[in-house]
Amino acid sequence: MSTLVVQRNGREATAGELAPLAFAGFAHFTALQVRGGKVRGLDLHLERLRSASMELFGEAMPDERVRSHLRAAVEAGPADVSLTATMYSSPGEFTGGGEPVGPDVLVRTGPPASGPDGPLALATVEYDRYLPAVKHVGEVAKTHLMRRAVQDGFDDAAFVDRRGRLSEATIWNLAFWDGDAVVWPEAEMLVGTTMGIVRRQLDRLGVPQRVRQVTPADVPALAGAVVMNSWTPGVAVHQIGVTRVPAAPRFLDLLHRAYQAEPLTDF
Repeated sequence: MSTLVVQRNGREATAGELAPLAFAGFAHFTALQVRGGKVRGLDLHLERLRSASMELFGEAMPDERVRSHLRAAVEAGPADVSLTATMYSSPGEFTGGGEPVGPDVLVRTGPPASGPDGPLALATVEYDRYLPAVKHVGEVAKTHLMRRAVQDGFDDAAFVDRRGRLSEATIWNLAFWDGDAVVWPEAEMLVGTTMGIVRRQLDRLGVPQRVRQVTPADVPALAGAVVMNSWTPGVAVHQIGVTRVPAAPRFLDLLHRAYQAEPLTDF
């Protein structure tokens, strides 16, 4: 059974339906890992799609419809896949919009992923994402900055906002360890679903968490750093800019234990 499934609103997408989308960029999405036909943090993915649709289109697809379309794609493929659900609206981009038009959903599955082994070295670049709370498509800067970082000898790039704060990385959230508590950066960013899962499970485990501004000048005092996204709750980071970051295996293990504590649920 192929891992590749592409469906529009719960049925196989046709070439005619996909062709216009190949040239469009006004959409948003969520990405998740399906294991055994189930997923962690489905409520967070649904909330992300709902709030972003309201922001971009002025209307959102009901959660139950979204779930049914996700379920249809999962049932059409193997039990373990990566899944991306992209919401778009038929008026498309470069139009005035007019009356709100309910969004459609394009669901794609592919091989399961778990992310790189790490540890990673992150270049620091000055960058503020537009609509940072929305996981929108067409972000050429992310790939451009990642590739430029690799050309400079790094593995990826971390963003420093206009106020000098570390916010997120190209396709990752950042998290830090101060030796006692998990530190989440205070900045405008996309709050990841894996980040949401980890935070609520750390609360249940009684692990201290803090939200504060973290600048590149603060990095030398940190006891550990990771990146996380839908692939993984934690990949170790050993360098941010020119500063080395110490290994923190306890921190990494803690994040993975918190993630594993989140139950897998049906669609």
